[in-house]
Amino acid sequence: MTKNTANIIYSDVTEQTSRFAKALGHPVRLAILKYLSNQSCCFTGDLVDVIPLAQSTISQHLKELKNAGLIVGEIELPKIKYCIHQENWNRAKRLFETLFNEDFSNISCC
Repeated sequence: MTKNTANIIYSDVTEQTSRFAKALGHPVRLAILKYLSNQSCCFTGDLVDVIPLAQSTISQHLKELKNAGLIVGEIELPKIKYCIHQENWNRAKRLFETLFNEDFSNISCC
């Protein structure tokens, strides 16, 4: 399926790759993912202990990662437990691998 945004047509694959790239486009989010990759799960408070930012800031970054589908959150009152969404993480890896394996060498503009 394709989407038409301002007369530019994007495929679902392009939209998904872009969503993942945007979520990965901040160093704090990369640090969160790196931390989660070494844990079975963690709570927001755990991240505040490791990443020296306010809990509200960490929560905003978690929201971006969750909206992109790279992490999942499960409510365990009074906290939320987070972990990497393995299926979507593997999809992101495949999408980026496909993108980075594109041959752009025949493009000469500069």
